[in-house]
Amino acid sequence: MTQRRNRLGRRRKILVASAAVLAVAGAVGLARCAERLWEGDPYPVEDPSGTALRLDGHTQSVYDALALPDAELDPDWPGEGQQADSSCTYRGLKHFPGQLNDTPPSMPGVVSVSSEWALKGVPSGQAMTALRRARKQLTERGWKVTTYESVNHAIQLRLQPPDSDDTVWVATYPRGRLEVAAYAECARYPSGTPMNDGGEPDLPAPGAPAQLRG
Repeated sequence: MTQRRNRLGRRRKILVASAAVLAVAGAVGLARCAERLWEGDPYPVEDPSGTALRLDGHTQSVYDALALPDAELDPDWPGEGQQADSSCTYRGLKHFPGQLNDTPPSMPGVVSVSSEWALKGVPSGQAMTALRRARKQLTERGWKVTTYESVNHAIQLRLQPPDSDDTVWVATYPRGRLEVAAYAECARYPSGTPMNDGGEPDLPAPGAPAQLRG
């Protein structure tokens, strides 16, 4: 009987100690979770030049899938080229009041990179056929279609390349223009990143579509 009481006593001590450890671990986990929500997740670190080259490759894949060899590159397209957008905002609940402003403050050292160009001389019917062809070919290669809309003889197609969080946008516009653009999510650029005269990361010139760059 005495031995049984001793065994029960030891078990109680073990259970109490285990409960205490779990309680401490739970408190630490909650504290870390609360701190993460308050401070916000840090932005990933990426080289903007490497990101621009990756996006350029996405748009090249789209051009190849469109199969429009007679179309010309539109040099007057307003979004032509590679850009680094520094309007990425702060994360975390501690910065929430600032996000309510009409112009929320941007986080230093963080940019979103994009690559964009447009074709001209693509009639509406030909453009719609080309987009359907590109959609079919790219999805067969693992791309995911997130948006496909046809409104008033215009098509907007949004895709996500395989194993990537990047977004690729293809859309038709009046006067035979067809836009192709790729965007990457906000990321912090490493220290020592080369900067241009505007104080933004220096990006390489677009290479896609290679068939029209000469």
